[in-house]
Amino acid sequence: MRVDKFLWAVRFYKTRSIATDAIKKNHVRINGIVAKPSKEVYGGDILEIRKNQIDYKILVLDTPKSRVGAKLVPQYIKDQTPKEAFKHLELLKDAKNYYRKKGTGRPTKKDRRDLEEFLGDE
Repeated sequence: MRVDKFLWAVRFYKTRSIATDAIKKNHVRINGIVAKPSKEVYGGDILEIRKNQIDYKILVLDTPKSRVGAKLVPQYIKDQTPKEAFKHLELLKDAKNYYRKKGTGRPTKKDRRDLEEFLGDE
């Protein structure tokens, strides 16, 4: 089965075109070698996928005939991603939240004026 179709079939990407774009951008490796969308995937292959700043490592157990339900995905792949990758993503999110809370948006004119009043005129 083609690697783009496989990633779509095991629900790693929502559409085949998104999977193809990710592969073309060299985000997917098969057994350590950069893959093309038409590269065949077999049982026992190890896929390394870069998605959302995480380097996933997936062992292919079998190839499905078509797209499978979410409950059946563990029959076809085994996730071997190290736990440190997920911890690293949490640290990145915490670092972003430290700078500015999500949803607060840009400061308004009133916020700027209040800040200038607090700091005093120079």
